[in-house]
Amino acid sequence: MATKGVGMANKGPSFGLSRAVQDKIDSKYDPELEQILVEWISRQCGSGVGKPEAGKMGFQAWLKDGCVLSELINSLFPGEKPVKKIQSSSMAFKQMEQISQFLNAAEKYGVTKTDMFQTVDLWEAKDLAAVQRTLSALGSLAVTKDEGTYNGDPNWFFKKSQENKRDFSEDQLKAGKNVIGLQMGTNKGASQEGMSYGRARQIL
Repeated sequence: MATKGVGMANKGPSFGLSRAVQDKIDSKYDPELEQILVEWISRQCGSGVGKPEAGKMGFQAWLKDGCVLSELINSLFPGEKPVKKIQSSSMAFKQMEQISQFLNAAEKYGVTKTDMFQTVDLWEAKDLAAVQRTLSALGSLAVTKDEGTYNGDPNWFFKKSQENKRDFSEDQLKAGKNVIGLQMGTNKGASQEGMSYGRARQIL
């Protein structure tokens, strides 16, 4: 059964994707961001995870079995670790299962669905730029949360502007409602009269 799964996976990368589309996806991959992510993951997880060969295929091979990713997400949770079992395997379905566990834990941590890569994006190297996007979003969240678990340069990732939501409160919201009320009042008069005059002119 394992060989059947691997055979199907080998067909995967070219299926349904033209070379031009694949090239466009590949062009979004950022080699500079790769260096930052590798440095962060290495610091975050410790020397045990090693470092990949430079380049996107080295990056993909490093993360492909899901173990490094699982170590990364576990290191960001201050209390109970979300991925209970991290086990390296050469079997395709086990590797994909480990990646899925990382993705579930990343969503629990706060990464939005729009920032999340699909398992095949990494495992079949379909969209490694999407993998970078997920890891960047994870880094940004870790810096923003500031729970003492982030291990790296805070300038590597943008701080999410969670605090800004609190600014739009009380006085500003009241002021906003007043502006909307005024606009609705003036728009009503203008649109009703203006449109009827407009129609009258066209008929004549």
